[in-house]
Amino acid sequence: MARLKAFTMPKWGIEMSEGTIAEWMVAENQPFAKGTVLTLIETDKITNEVEAEADGRFVRLIAEAGQTYPVGALLAVLSDGGEADPAEIDALVAGFKPVDASFAPDGDETPAAAPPAAPEPVAAAPAAPAIPDGIAISPVARDKAVAAGLDVAGLSGSGRGGRITAQDVDRAISPPAAPTLVGVLPPSPPSPVFATPMARRVAAIHAVALETIAGSGPRGRVRKADVLAAVPAPAPAPVPVAAPAAPAPGEVEVVAMSSMRRTIARRLTEAKQQIPHFYVRRRVRADRLLALRAAVQGQRPSVNDYLVKACALALMEVPQVNIQVHGQEIHRFADADVAVAVATEKGLVTPIVRAADRLSVAEISAAMAGLAQRARAGKLKPEEFTGGSFSLSNLGGFGVEQFDAIINPPQGAILAVGTARPEPIDDDGAIRIVPVLHLSLSCDHRAIDGADGGRFLAALAGLIENPGLL
Repeated sequence: MARLKAFTMPKWGIEMSEGTIAEWMVAENQPFAKGTVLTLIETDKITNEVEAEADGRFVRLIAEAGQTYPVGALLAVLSDGGEADPAEIDALVAGFKPVDASFAPDGDETPAAAPPAAPEPVAAAPAAPAIPDGIAISPVARDKAVAAGLDVAGLSGSGRGGRITAQDVDRAISPPAAPTLVGVLPPSPPSPVFATPMARRVAAIHAVALETIAGSGPRGRVRKADVLAAVPAPAPAPVPVAAPAAPAPGEVEVVAMSSMRRTIARRLTEAKQQIPHFYVRRRVRADRLLALRAAVQGQRPSVNDYLVKACALALMEVPQVNIQVHGQEIHRFADADVAVAVATEKGLVTPIVRAADRLSVAEISAAMAGLAQRARAGKLKPEEFTGGSFSLSNLGGFGVEQFDAIINPPQGAILAVGTARPEPIDDDGAIRIVPVLHLSLSCDHRAIDGADGGRFLAALAGLIENPGLL
């Protein structure tokens, strides 16, 4: 008999409340091995691969690709590999109760396991011995032990500091499973093919036998390209009899918001409604910065990399802007963790350059290249985009001359930068036409005064107009 358990929506990070099934990587009743990628789950900012913790199969897929489900929701039913009775699957689905995704004291969470079978009439349980006050036990575990008449004196707690958890009590109550004879042990399979994980995944999707493929990698390792070369070419698509009719004039395409887009909409709406914004604007000559960048040999940092460094140094000079606002508290930071807005197909992401004030422009450029690549691929880790003490949004690459940005809470300020365009300036009494940047600083007036914003822009302008200081 197969052992069944629930496969639920995981929780990654303190702010995660739901996730979207981007794609199922294995089919229903398709056996898989430990380490196989089972599904791709899209959260607010990233797409995570969920790998199998042991060999098994999905005996029923419940969640649909493209749909969003709350943390703890039942997504599928897992089997240890054996055939499952449909009635048992139905019973597990019908009796499933989502796990509480809130943060309870350590050990109080009820594990997301298969629910117990329907209770049968039994004799009343004997009264449980009194639990001494000195025993470390969670409230949920205490209630379960009392209800089951369990003496917890002999239990060894698995929680923090030896605390007895609800799971410890469940294990003590449940009788050990009786051994099941399954017959003669089958012969060991031949040694596995030396292949990359991606090659194995592609081979499983296209039903290609890895044993028939000659690997082109080091020591004959089978790579993804080798598997794709062995995949049969798809049959040519039939020629349509008639071209589809053009959409009627005025027709509207309705596209549902992704999980990331919904989160962005909610947070920006809350920020604009709850944070009292004020704006400080300034023009800054950029000809010297552009000349300094043009003189760099080899791989040149972008203008945005120089701006990140300039913002970090200005934040060190005016620490009143290098803050986060949490309710009635202002958190000031010793380093400048600058979040940089990156446009992706799914929405705006703000990866963070940590301690940018202690990095060179070249180091910032290398860090931003990796962060931007992972952001566009949806592979950022939570610690790479959460937090930050300041934000930078640059639309100069799109030809935008000037704009105002919405603060990214809990940060206290964000700098909006437009493109450098030729404008006349006063250069020691002479009128010159040079590239000029338009800067707009959005500030949270609950924590930052206008004078603080003005001092920050003055410090920033001094660094941009004298780029040797960077």
